Amino acid sequence: MITCYIGLGGNIANALGTPRQHIANAIAAFYASPHFANVTASSLYQSKAFGVTDQPDFFNAVVKADTDLAPLALLDFCQSLESAAKRTRLRHWGERSLDVDVLLYGDDTINNARLTVPHEGLFARNFVLIPMLELDATLMVNEQKLADLPTSQQWQGLEKLTGV
Repeated sequence: MITCYIGLGGNIANALGTPRQHIANAIAAFYASPHFANVTASSLYQSKAFGVTDQPDFFNAVVKADTDLAPLALLDFCQSLESAAKRTRLRHWGERSLDVDVLLYGDDTINNARLTVPHEGLFARNFVLIPMLELDATLMVNEQKLADLPTSQQWQGLEKLTGV
């Protein structure tokens, strides 16, 4: 088993539910799958849109879990959750019902056409770092303590919510 961190986000509702419901369903899928153990989820956060800002606020969370899935099989699982939420890709960094990203896969560095780990935006996004640090305040990536990054201290545009 290897420890992975998965980022969850969404900002539009569809016939299957609201972004909060999509995130809750994704978290439930990690708990229910036999491929994951020691599943924990961060609090839910609301954040201003990143990159393309003319869209609704996002809801975000992070899941930490041990998995027996290989990296690309983990990515396939994550993409199956997006499909189950009927995610449509309208534009890069645009609106979506559910986004499920592999943030970390143990200490591995992965660079291939389908998957980059650590996630390429990890160090620049407070809506990822702060929930990750909620799950493990001592987390290090490439010998960098995430809690020491300026972005991990930046709460601008981010609000911690209660409940999923």
